[in-house]
Amino acid sequence: MVEIWGEAAEGFEPVREAFAQNFRDYGELGAAFALYLDGRKVVDLWGGDASPEVGGRPAPAVAWTADTAQVLRSVTKGLTAAAALHLVQQGRLDLDAPVASYWPEFKAAGKERVPVRWLLSHQAGLPALDVPLRVEDVIAWEPATAAVAAQAPAWEPGTAHGYHPYTFGWLVGEVVRRASGRSVGQYFAEEIARPLGLDLWIGLPAAARPRVGRLVDLPAPEAAHAGPSGLKVRPKQAVVNAYQDPYSLTARAFASVRPAVDLNDPAVQAVEIPGAGGIGTARSVARFYAALIGAADRHGGAPGELMPALFGPELLHEAIGPAVSGPDKVLIINTSFGLGFFRHGPTSPMSSPAAFGHPGRGGSLGFADPELGIGFGYVTNGMQPGVTGDIRSRTLIAAVRKCLA
Repeated sequence: MVEIWGEAAEGFEPVREAFAQNFRDYGELGAAFALYLDGRKVVDLWGGDASPEVGGRPAPAVAWTADTAQVLRSVTKGLTAAAALHLVQQGRLDLDAPVASYWPEFKAAGKERVPVRWLLSHQAGLPALDVPLRVEDVIAWEPATAAVAAQAPAWEPGTAHGYHPYTFGWLVGEVVRRASGRSVGQYFAEEIARPLGLDLWIGLPAAARPRVGRLVDLPAPEAAHAGPSGLKVRPKQAVVNAYQDPYSLTARAFASVRPAVDLNDPAVQAVEIPGAGGIGTARSVARFYAALIGAADRHGGAPGELMPALFGPELLHEAIGPAVSGPDKVLIINTSFGLGFFRHGPTSPMSSPAAFGHPGRGGSLGFADPELGIGFGYVTNGMQPGVTGDIRSRTLIAAVRKCLA
Protein backbone atom coordinates (compact mmCIF):
# COMPACT_ATOMS: atom_id res chain seq x y z
CA MET A 1 0.00 0.00 0.00
CA VAL A 2 1.57 3.30 -1.10
CA GLU A 3 1.39 6.05 1.49
CA ILE A 4 -0.06 9.31 0.20
CA TRP A 5 1.50 12.53 1.48
CA GLY A 6 0.38 16.14 1.32
CA GLU A 7 -2.88 17.94 1.86
CA ALA A 8 -6.39 18.13 0.46
CA ALA A 9 -8.63 20.91 1.75
CA GLU A 10 -11.98 20.12 3.32
CA GLY A 11 -14.38 19.01 0.62
CA PHE A 12 -11.59 17.62 -1.58
CA GLU A 13 -11.23 14.26 0.16
CA PRO A 14 -12.47 12.44 -2.99
CA VAL A 15 -9.43 13.76 -4.84
CA ARG A 16 -7.10 12.18 -2.29
CA GLU A 17 -8.97 8.90 -2.70
CA ALA A 18 -8.75 9.13 -6.51
CA PHE A 19 -5.00 9.77 -6.28
CA ALA A 20 -4.61 6.72 -4.03
CA GLN A 21 -6.77 4.66 -6.41
CA ASN A 22 -4.32 5.34 -9.23
CA PHE A 23 -1.64 3.51 -7.23
CA ARG A 24 -3.98 0.75 -6.11
CA ASP A 25 -5.77 -0.01 -9.40
CA TYR A 26 -4.05 1.70 -12.33
CA GLY A 27 -0.37 0.92 -12.10
CA GLU A 28 0.90 4.25 -10.73
CA LEU A 29 4.51 4.10 -9.52
CA GLY A 30 5.32 7.66 -8.48
CA ALA A 31 3.28 10.80 -8.99
CA ALA A 32 2.09 14.14 -7.69
CA PHE A 33 -1.10 16.12 -8.12
CA ALA A 34 -2.01 19.72 -7.28
CA LEU A 35 -5.09 21.86 -7.76
CA TYR A 36 -5.64 25.62 -7.48
CA LEU A 37 -9.16 26.99 -7.05
CA ASP A 38 -9.86 30.72 -7.29
CA GLY A 39 -6.29 31.56 -6.32
CA ARG A 40 -5.99 29.10 -3.44
CA LYS A 41 -4.06 25.84 -3.50
CA VAL A 42 -6.63 23.28 -2.33
CA VAL A 43 -4.86 20.01 -3.18
CA ASP A 44 -1.16 19.15 -3.03
CA LEU A 45 -0.47 15.39 -2.98
CA TRP A 46 2.43 13.09 -3.76
CA GLY A 47 3.49 9.51 -3.24
CA GLY A 48 5.32 6.45 -4.51
CA ASP A 49 8.77 5.82 -5.90
CA ALA A 50 10.60 8.69 -7.58
CA SER A 51 13.17 6.40 -9.18
CA PRO A 52 11.42 3.12 -9.98
CA GLU A 53 12.86 0.06 -11.62
CA VAL A 54 10.74 -1.98 -14.03
CA GLY A 55 9.69 -5.11 -12.14
CA GLY A 56 9.31 -3.26 -8.86
CA ARG A 57 11.12 -3.31 -5.53
CA PRO A 58 9.98 -4.31 -2.04
CA ALA A 59 9.94 -0.64 -1.02
CA PRO A 60 10.62 2.69 -2.74
CA ALA A 61 14.34 3.25 -3.07
CA VAL A 62 13.84 6.99 -3.55
CA ALA A 63 10.58 8.19 -2.04
CA TRP A 64 8.71 10.91 -3.94
CA THR A 65 8.86 14.05 -1.80
CA ALA A 66 7.17 17.44 -1.77
CA ASP A 67 9.95 18.82 -3.97
CA THR A 68 10.33 16.00 -6.49
CA ALA A 69 10.26 17.25 -10.08
CA GLN A 70 9.57 15.16 -13.15
CA VAL A 71 10.09 15.28 -16.91
CA LEU A 72 6.82 16.60 -18.33
CA ARG A 73 6.99 15.35 -21.91
CA SER A 74 4.56 17.39 -24.04
CA VAL A 75 3.14 19.29 -21.08
CA THR A 76 6.20 21.38 -21.98
CA LYS A 77 4.42 22.67 -25.10
CA GLY A 78 2.08 24.75 -22.94
CA LEU A 79 5.08 26.48 -21.36
CA THR A 80 6.64 27.11 -24.76
CA ALA A 81 3.38 28.51 -26.12
CA ALA A 82 3.11 30.83 -23.11
CA ALA A 83 6.57 32.26 -23.84
CA ALA A 84 5.51 33.10 -27.41
CA LEU A 85 2.19 34.56 -26.27
CA HIS A 86 3.98 36.66 -23.65
CA LEU A 87 5.93 38.26 -26.49
CA VAL A 88 2.65 38.85 -28.34
CA GLN A 89 1.26 40.52 -25.21
CA GLN A 90 4.27 42.85 -25.20
CA GLY A 91 3.88 43.73 -28.88
CA ARG A 92 7.18 42.07 -29.78
CA LEU A 93 5.69 39.20 -31.78
CA ASP A 94 2.86 39.38 -34.31
CA LEU A 95 0.77 36.24 -34.69
CA ASP A 96 -0.14 37.15 -38.26
CA ALA A 97 3.35 38.10 -39.41
CA PRO A 98 5.21 35.58 -41.58
CA VAL A 99 7.56 33.39 -39.58
CA ALA A 100 10.23 34.31 -42.14
CA SER A 101 10.05 37.97 -41.08
CA TYR A 102 11.68 36.87 -37.80
CA TRP A 103 13.53 33.81 -39.11
CA PRO A 104 14.57 34.35 -42.74
CA GLU A 105 15.83 30.80 -43.26
CA PHE A 106 12.31 29.52 -42.65
CA LYS A 107 11.10 30.72 -46.06
CA ALA A 108 12.73 27.67 -47.71
CA ALA A 109 10.53 25.13 -49.52
CA GLY A 110 7.69 27.57 -50.16
CA LYS A 111 7.03 28.55 -46.53
CA GLU A 112 7.57 32.30 -46.92
CA ARG A 113 3.91 33.13 -46.16
CA VAL A 114 3.35 30.83 -43.18
CA PRO A 115 2.26 33.03 -40.24
CA VAL A 116 3.38 32.56 -36.66
CA ARG A 117 -0.08 31.46 -35.52
CA TRP A 118 0.06 28.35 -37.74
CA LEU A 119 3.11 27.13 -35.81
CA LEU A 120 1.16 27.38 -32.56
CA SER A 121 -1.96 25.70 -33.95
CA HIS A 122 -0.18 22.76 -35.65
CA GLN A 123 -1.15 23.94 -39.13
CA ALA A 124 2.34 24.45 -40.60
CA GLY A 125 2.59 20.95 -42.08
CA LEU A 126 5.96 20.25 -40.45
CA PRO A 127 5.35 17.43 -37.94
CA ALA A 128 8.04 15.14 -39.39
CA LEU A 129 11.51 15.46 -40.88
CA ASP A 130 12.76 13.75 -44.03
CA VAL A 131 16.00 13.00 -42.20
CA PRO A 132 15.56 12.35 -38.46
CA LEU A 133 17.75 14.29 -36.10
CA ARG A 134 20.48 12.74 -34.00
CA VAL A 135 20.60 13.26 -30.26
CA GLU A 136 23.67 15.47 -30.67
CA ASP A 137 21.65 17.68 -33.07
CA VAL A 138 18.98 18.14 -30.41
CA ILE A 139 21.57 19.02 -27.78
CA ALA A 140 23.25 21.55 -30.09
CA TRP A 141 19.91 23.30 -30.99
CA GLU A 142 21.03 24.95 -34.25
CA PRO A 143 21.01 21.70 -36.31
CA ALA A 144 17.46 21.03 -35.12
CA THR A 145 16.15 24.47 -36.02
CA ALA A 146 18.02 24.41 -39.35
CA ALA A 147 16.34 21.10 -40.19
CA VAL A 148 12.81 22.32 -39.49
CA ALA A 149 13.49 25.56 -41.39
CA ALA A 150 14.62 23.61 -44.47
CA GLN A 151 11.86 21.00 -44.32
CA ALA A 152 9.15 20.99 -47.00
CA PRO A 153 5.60 20.82 -45.57
CA ALA A 154 3.74 17.51 -45.57
CA TRP A 155 0.54 19.36 -46.58
CA GLU A 156 -0.25 22.85 -47.76
CA PRO A 157 0.11 24.98 -44.63
CA GLY A 158 -3.15 26.36 -43.30
CA THR A 159 -5.34 23.78 -45.05
CA ALA A 160 -5.26 21.13 -42.32
CA HIS A 161 -3.77 20.46 -38.92
CA GLY A 162 -1.72 17.65 -37.42
CA TYR A 163 0.03 17.37 -34.07
CA HIS A 164 3.75 18.27 -34.19
CA PRO A 165 5.18 16.05 -31.39
CA TYR A 166 8.79 17.28 -31.43
CA THR A 167 9.05 19.94 -34.12
CA PHE A 168 6.56 22.25 -32.37
CA GLY A 169 9.24 23.03 -29.80
CA TRP A 170 11.94 23.98 -32.28
CA LEU A 171 9.54 25.94 -34.49
CA VAL A 172 8.03 28.03 -31.69
CA GLY A 173 11.21 28.09 -29.63
CA GLU A 174 13.28 29.53 -32.47
CA VAL A 175 10.68 32.24 -33.14
CA VAL A 176 10.87 33.18 -29.45
CA ARG A 177 14.66 33.32 -29.70
CA ARG A 178 14.62 35.44 -32.86
CA ALA A 179 12.00 37.85 -31.49
CA SER A 180 13.44 38.23 -27.98
CA GLY A 181 17.17 37.58 -28.31
CA ARG A 182 16.89 34.94 -25.58
CA SER A 183 16.45 31.20 -25.78
CA VAL A 184 12.94 29.99 -25.05
CA GLY A 185 14.10 28.38 -21.80
CA GLN A 186 15.78 31.57 -20.64
CA TYR A 187 12.80 33.67 -21.66
CA PHE A 188 10.34 31.40 -19.84
CA ALA A 189 12.53 31.37 -16.72
CA GLU A 190 13.00 35.14 -16.56
CA GLU A 191 9.59 36.38 -17.68
CA ILE A 192 7.19 33.71 -16.40
CA ALA A 193 8.64 31.14 -13.99
CA ARG A 194 10.62 33.46 -11.76
CA PRO A 195 7.89 36.10 -11.25
CA LEU A 196 5.35 33.35 -10.51
CA GLY A 197 7.66 31.40 -8.20
CA LEU A 198 7.53 28.25 -10.32
CA ASP A 199 9.72 25.17 -10.25
CA LEU A 200 9.32 24.74 -14.02
CA TRP A 201 12.24 24.60 -16.40
CA ILE A 202 12.91 24.24 -20.11
CA GLY A 203 16.54 23.29 -19.62
CA LEU A 204 17.23 22.04 -16.10
CA PRO A 205 19.63 24.01 -13.86
CA ALA A 206 22.39 21.85 -12.39
CA ALA A 207 21.28 22.67 -8.84
CA ALA A 208 17.86 21.10 -9.47
CA ARG A 209 19.16 17.84 -10.94
CA PRO A 210 19.00 15.82 -7.66
CA ARG A 211 15.26 16.56 -7.41
CA VAL A 212 14.31 14.90 -10.71
CA GLY A 213 12.63 11.50 -10.74
CA ARG A 214 13.17 8.73 -13.27
CA LEU A 215 10.81 7.90 -16.14
CA VAL A 216 9.94 4.29 -16.88
CA ASP A 217 7.77 2.83 -19.65
CA LEU A 218 4.81 0.75 -18.53
CA PRO A 219 1.94 -1.08 -20.22
CA ALA A 220 -1.54 0.22 -19.55
CA PRO A 221 -3.22 -1.65 -16.68
CA GLU A 222 -5.96 -4.11 -17.61
CA ALA A 223 -8.55 -1.90 -15.94
CA ALA A 224 -7.67 0.92 -18.33
CA HIS A 225 -8.97 -1.08 -21.29
CA ALA A 226 -12.50 -1.42 -19.96
CA GLY A 227 -15.30 0.92 -20.96
CA PRO A 228 -18.35 1.83 -18.83
CA SER A 229 -19.98 -1.50 -19.73
CA GLY A 230 -16.93 -3.46 -18.63
CA LEU A 231 -16.25 -4.54 -22.22
CA LYS A 232 -12.75 -4.20 -23.61
CA VAL A 233 -12.15 -0.98 -25.52
CA ARG A 234 -9.76 -1.14 -28.47
CA PRO A 235 -8.26 1.79 -30.37
CA LYS A 236 -9.51 2.27 -33.91
CA GLN A 237 -7.65 0.14 -36.42
CA ALA A 238 -6.66 3.23 -38.42
CA VAL A 239 -4.86 4.59 -35.35
CA VAL A 240 -3.11 1.27 -34.71
CA ASN A 241 -2.04 1.05 -38.34
CA ALA A 242 -0.67 4.61 -38.36
CA TYR A 243 1.57 3.98 -35.36
CA GLN A 244 2.76 0.60 -36.63
CA ASP A 245 3.58 1.69 -40.19
CA PRO A 246 7.10 3.17 -40.08
CA TYR A 247 6.43 5.15 -43.26
CA SER A 248 3.23 6.82 -42.03
CA LEU A 249 3.26 10.50 -41.13
CA THR A 250 2.28 9.50 -37.59
CA ALA A 251 5.23 7.19 -37.05
CA ARG A 252 7.64 9.58 -38.74
CA ALA A 253 6.45 12.50 -36.61
CA PHE A 254 7.12 10.60 -33.39
CA ALA A 255 10.47 9.42 -34.80
CA SER A 256 11.82 12.90 -35.55
CA VAL A 257 14.86 12.01 -33.42
CA ARG A 258 16.58 8.64 -33.94
CA PRO A 259 17.70 6.99 -31.79
CA ALA A 260 15.15 8.38 -29.38
CA VAL A 261 16.27 10.93 -26.83
CA ASP A 262 16.81 9.48 -23.35
CA LEU A 263 14.96 11.96 -21.16
CA ASN A 264 16.54 10.42 -18.04
CA ASP A 265 20.00 11.45 -19.24
CA PRO A 266 21.26 14.44 -17.19
CA ALA A 267 22.98 15.87 -20.28
CA VAL A 268 19.66 15.83 -22.15
CA GLN A 269 17.72 17.29 -19.22
CA ALA A 270 20.14 20.22 -19.07
CA VAL A 271 19.43 21.36 -22.63
CA GLU A 272 16.30 22.96 -24.02
CA ILE A 273 13.85 20.59 -25.73
CA PRO A 274 10.78 22.85 -25.76
CA GLY A 275 8.46 20.28 -27.32
CA ALA A 276 9.01 17.46 -24.84
CA GLY A 277 11.83 18.03 -22.33
CA GLY A 278 10.48 20.43 -19.71
CA ILE A 279 10.78 19.48 -16.05
CA GLY A 280 8.76 20.59 -13.06
CA THR A 281 6.51 19.81 -10.13
CA ALA A 282 2.76 19.21 -10.22
CA ARG A 283 2.37 22.16 -7.86
CA SER A 284 4.05 24.48 -10.34
CA VAL A 285 2.16 23.11 -13.33
CA ALA A 286 -1.12 23.81 -11.51
CA ARG A 287 0.03 27.28 -10.46
CA PHE A 288 1.21 28.09 -14.00
CA TYR A 289 -2.22 27.30 -15.43
CA ALA A 290 -3.98 29.11 -12.61
CA ALA A 291 -1.88 32.18 -13.41
CA LEU A 292 -2.97 32.10 -17.05
CA ILE A 293 -6.57 32.80 -15.98
CA GLY A 294 -5.92 35.05 -12.98
CA ALA A 295 -6.62 32.33 -10.43
CA ALA A 296 -3.25 32.25 -8.64
CA ASP A 297 -2.28 34.05 -5.45
CA ARG A 298 0.34 36.75 -5.85
CA HIS A 299 3.83 35.33 -5.31
CA GLY A 300 5.18 37.02 -2.20
CA GLY A 301 2.00 39.06 -1.80
CA ALA A 302 -0.53 39.40 0.99
CA PRO A 303 -2.72 36.36 1.81
CA GLY A 304 -5.65 36.17 -0.59
CA GLU A 305 -4.17 38.69 -3.03
CA LEU A 306 -4.57 37.43 -6.59
CA MET A 307 -2.31 38.05 -9.55
CA PRO A 308 -3.87 39.44 -12.71
CA ALA A 309 -4.10 36.93 -15.54
CA LEU A 310 -0.79 36.46 -17.32
CA PHE A 311 -2.40 37.59 -20.58
CA GLY A 312 -5.03 40.22 -21.24
CA PRO A 313 -8.60 39.03 -21.90
CA GLU A 314 -8.43 39.50 -25.68
CA LEU A 315 -5.19 37.56 -26.09
CA LEU A 316 -6.35 34.84 -23.68
CA HIS A 317 -9.59 34.47 -25.63
CA GLU A 318 -7.63 34.14 -28.86
CA ALA A 319 -5.10 31.74 -27.36
CA ILE A 320 -7.65 29.29 -26.00
CA GLY A 321 -10.34 29.61 -28.66
CA PRO A 322 -10.70 26.91 -31.32
CA ALA A 323 -8.06 27.76 -33.91
CA VAL A 324 -8.56 24.32 -35.50
CA SER A 325 -10.86 21.37 -34.88
CA GLY A 326 -11.43 18.09 -36.66
CA PRO A 327 -9.39 15.25 -38.16
CA ASP A 328 -5.73 15.34 -37.10
CA LYS A 329 -3.33 14.18 -39.82
CA VAL A 330 -0.84 12.87 -37.27
CA LEU A 331 -2.90 11.53 -34.36
CA ILE A 332 -5.62 10.11 -36.69
CA ILE A 333 -8.35 11.22 -34.30
CA ASN A 334 -10.29 14.45 -34.03
CA THR A 335 -8.41 17.10 -32.09
CA SER A 336 -9.02 20.74 -31.25
CA PHE A 337 -6.25 23.27 -30.64
CA GLY A 338 -6.02 26.88 -29.64
CA LEU A 339 -2.67 28.64 -29.96
CA GLY A 340 -0.39 26.04 -28.43
CA PHE A 341 -3.01 24.40 -26.21
CA PHE A 342 -5.25 21.37 -26.53
CA ARG A 343 -8.88 22.20 -25.95
CA HIS A 344 -11.25 20.00 -23.95
CA GLY A 345 -12.89 17.30 -26.05
CA PRO A 346 -13.67 13.58 -26.24
CA THR A 347 -10.07 12.70 -27.10
CA SER A 348 -8.47 15.26 -24.76
CA PRO A 349 -10.79 15.33 -21.74
CA MET A 350 -10.34 18.03 -19.14
CA SER A 351 -12.90 19.46 -16.72
CA SER A 352 -15.36 21.31 -18.99
CA PRO A 353 -15.67 22.72 -22.53
CA ALA A 354 -14.00 25.91 -21.26
CA ALA A 355 -10.79 24.09 -20.28
CA PHE A 356 -7.48 24.29 -22.14
CA GLY A 357 -4.04 22.88 -21.49
CA HIS A 358 -1.64 20.19 -22.61
CA PRO A 359 -1.10 16.50 -21.88
CA GLY A 360 2.25 14.77 -21.97
CA ARG A 361 2.84 11.46 -23.69
CA GLY A 362 2.77 8.80 -21.00
CA GLY A 363 0.32 10.44 -18.63
CA SER A 364 1.15 13.88 -17.22
CA LEU A 365 -1.38 16.70 -17.70
CA GLY A 366 -1.73 20.41 -17.00
CA PHE A 367 -4.73 22.62 -17.72
CA ALA A 368 -6.80 25.59 -16.65
CA ASP A 369 -10.56 25.96 -16.59
CA PRO A 370 -11.64 29.62 -16.54
CA GLU A 371 -15.26 28.57 -16.02
CA LEU A 372 -14.44 26.67 -12.83
CA GLY A 373 -11.48 28.85 -11.80
CA ILE A 374 -9.02 25.98 -11.50
CA GLY A 375 -5.42 25.21 -12.36
CA PHE A 376 -4.72 21.46 -12.58
CA GLY A 377 -1.30 19.79 -12.48
CA TYR A 378 -0.58 16.05 -12.55
CA VAL A 379 2.87 14.55 -13.14
CA THR A 380 3.88 10.90 -13.20
CA ASN A 381 6.97 8.82 -13.89
CA GLY A 382 5.08 5.73 -15.07
CA MET A 383 4.81 6.24 -18.83
CA GLN A 384 1.69 4.34 -19.92
CA PRO A 385 0.72 4.24 -23.63
CA GLY A 386 -1.13 7.30 -24.83
CA VAL A 387 -0.63 10.87 -26.00
CA THR A 388 -3.73 12.71 -24.77
CA GLY A 389 -4.10 11.39 -21.22
CA ASP A 390 -5.12 8.09 -19.67
CA ILE A 391 -7.26 6.58 -16.93
CA ARG A 392 -5.14 8.09 -14.14
CA SER A 393 -5.65 11.73 -15.14
CA ARG A 394 -9.30 11.03 -15.99
CA THR A 395 -9.86 9.55 -12.54
CA LEU A 396 -8.48 12.74 -10.98
CA ILE A 397 -10.57 14.96 -13.27
CA ALA A 398 -13.73 13.07 -12.32
CA ALA A 399 -12.94 13.50 -8.63
CA VAL A 400 -12.30 17.23 -9.03
CA ARG A 401 -15.59 17.69 -10.85
CA LYS A 402 -17.39 15.77 -8.09
CA CYS A 403 -15.91 18.10 -5.47
CA LEU A 404 -16.92 21.22 -7.41
CA ALA A 405 -20.44 20.06 -8.28
